[in-house]
Amino acid sequence: MPARAPRAAFVAPPALRLAAGDDDDADRLDDLSRRRADERDELVYVVELWDEAGRAVEQVLAITVNSSIGFAAYFAATREHPNRYLTLRHKNAIVSRWNGRKN
Repeated sequence: MPARAPRAAFVAPPALRLAAGDDDDADRLDDLSRRRADERDELVYVVELWDEAGRAVEQVLAITVNSSIGFAAYFAATREHPNRYLTLRHKNAIVSRWNGRKN
């Protein structure tokens, strides 16, 4: 039996929508853009990995709207980076911090 070639992953092209300037569709697209921007503002739980000195965020590991997912990502990060400083933020408040294990 001949070997099958691996299937390429399907990547959908970006969607484009054109509308006339006086068309109601343009207003609806503006509303949709505003709603998406508002949804991004609601991603309020952030897991941050700080640099070795603990002075600046080196990498954002997770961003979510769900507290359970935020805490799960935070606890996974403490296992993945046990010697690093990590924070879990809710909006601008630090909910939890991991100072790292001292060797």
